[in-house]
Amino acid sequence: MKATIVDIPVHEIVDRNSFHIVFQAALGFPQFYGRNLDAWIDCMHTVDDPAAGMVSVTVEVGALMVLAIHGVEDFRRRCPQEYEALVECVAAVNQGRVIDGLPPVLALAFV
Repeated sequence: MKATIVDIPVHEIVDRNSFHIVFQAALGFPQFYGRNLDAWIDCMHTVDDPAAGMVSVTVEVGALMVLAIHGVEDFRRRCPQEYEALVECVAAVNQGRVIDGLPPVLALAFV
């Protein structure tokens, strides 16, 4: 299976607001991105649909987007709520896609 790896600079995340700033910058969420977890899930649900215009970093249909989290132990210790939100949101995206008859599209790589 083909995968696109996107490095997420979690060292820049210090709270929920910076979580959204980092992901918006890393993945090219649109200007109208709502900076909440539901909006994050909505954007990430369409990473294999460039026409949706929800992310500027996309993958081919059937491929995975791997979010590479460097320094995961530090991130989890410093920002436990944001770490947990990331894990839960990735799961929610994949679960929603399966419910919609689509393949999972996200994976986390803890580096």
